[in-house]
Amino acid sequence: MRLSFRHPHRTTPADPHASAPAADAADPLDPYADPFVRPGFGAPLEREAEPPPRSLFGEILDWMLAPLLLLWPMSIAVTYLVAKSIANGPFDRALETNTYVLAQQVHSDRGQVTLTLPMPARDLLRADATDNVYFQVLGAKGELVGGTAELPLPHEDDRPQPGVVQFRDETVGGNDIRVAFTYVDLPRMEPPGSMALVQVAETLDKRSQLANEIIKGVILPQFVILPLAIVLVWFGLSRGLAPLHALQEHIRARRPDDLSPLEARQAPPEIAPLVNSLNDLLGRLEQNMKLQQRFIADAAHQLKTPLAGLRMQAELALRQTSPDELRRSLSQIAVSSEQAARLVNQLLALARAENSANDAAAFTPLNLSLLARSAMQDWFQAAFAKRIDLGFEEPPFPVHLSGQPVMLRELLNNLIDNAIRYTPAGGKVTVRLRHEASDGFVHLEVEDTGPGIPVPERPRVFERFYRILGSDSDGSGLGLAIVREIVQIHRGDVSVLDHVDAQHPEATGTLIRVTLPLAEVPIENPHA
Repeated sequence: MRLSFRHPHRTTPADPHASAPAADAADPLDPYADPFVRPGFGAPLEREAEPPPRSLFGEILDWMLAPLLLLWPMSIAVTYLVAKSIANGPFDRALETNTYVLAQQVHSDRGQVTLTLPMPARDLLRADATDNVYFQVLGAKGELVGGTAELPLPHEDDRPQPGVVQFRDETVGGNDIRVAFTYVDLPRMEPPGSMALVQVAETLDKRSQLANEIIKGVILPQFVILPLAIVLVWFGLSRGLAPLHALQEHIRARRPDDLSPLEARQAPPEIAPLVNSLNDLLGRLEQNMKLQQRFIADAAHQLKTPLAGLRMQAELALRQTSPDELRRSLSQIAVSSEQAARLVNQLLALARAENSANDAAAFTPLNLSLLARSAMQDWFQAAFAKRIDLGFEEPPFPVHLSGQPVMLRELLNNLIDNAIRYTPAGGKVTVRLRHEASDGFVHLEVEDTGPGIPVPERPRVFERFYRILGSDSDGSGLGLAIVREIVQIHRGDVSVLDHVDAQHPEATGTLIRVTLPLAEVPIENPHA
């Protein structure tokens, strides 16, 4: 027998006297030799205590009321400033009128500035039941002509044109005052251009009272409007979230086995994506449940026969008295138990393949050449027992893809197992990797020199528990079904083709071709 790894350009026989690897030695080519072994299984880390999630109603209510309560004092401040501006308007105009009247009473005669203001007019000017009113007239040299001497002088840069009244804020005796001032031209005074200063001022009590009245007129209604607004917001949120409560009650009232999709047409547009996502989840859940039910039904149906056979053979062995007959019955029990164990393993592999379809975390970058070569080593003894030439051909460069190493190795095991199982003694089985850089795919081929698969039967060989009539193998009909599931997980394609041995054209065999997409980025250490 010749066991070899065959390169596309040459075939090199293996050394028949080479020692087999030690059973307990670690295989450096096995990409998942130790995927689940851990130095120890400690207790799971305790998750930090997380605060309970807040309700959607309370979250929206907070985000609506918090700005409202924040803007309320800001609106009071802005209202107060606007009220002061409104209150200053009429009082400033009255102060301006008094300043004009007082300025008209300022005259110059023989080099002196005089104020011709009768006493009743002065008393009227100062008459105010709320505020203190001050006036001041200064001559060209700054001398006091009339009024109060304590009023501060305006800044030189604030000097207006004669006859134009300006305003400023000052303090007299610790009280804030509003001052209106203007300059009066003195044409008969020396030097030319001399002017007299006229100022009229009053305290701010009337202005503050008017501003406070305006604030009260605005703020007091807000104390009624604000609680009413909160109640309306609460009511509006309750009405707006009513569809969510209805959806909750509808889901809660469902039976546990009711996986029909929810009605999304009557849902508001804002929660329609949520309903669609729930429907998708229900669809996937229903599909998984159907897969589990089908798996349970298939397992129960397929295990019934071998278990019944084991029981019958065991009962027959108990009745045997001849050692030869007893040995024959025990041999049949061993064969049947081996077949049952293989069936159970394939059923579990099929279930694992179906359940890992949506496990994106299990996909890792890997070197398919190393994985295929490692899988080949597990089948040398089986090929040697049937005198089958088991060979491996690969391209001269690594082949990288993203996949699940455990599932891909299961795929290889099933393809090689089927090829060895159906190939007659003295035949040949070849595992080949082909890669063309232009198409972005790798082709994994397993060919044998067995009886072949008729063309009408090829689409059905991937069905579960289907076996070709007339086949004398003890297979379970699950190998290619597992291969198809794993190929679909990896977004690939699998096909059955003819293989004609060049040395034996009369021996038509089978070629199983699996096409998988390559990885976009190669792994960093492909030979690790």
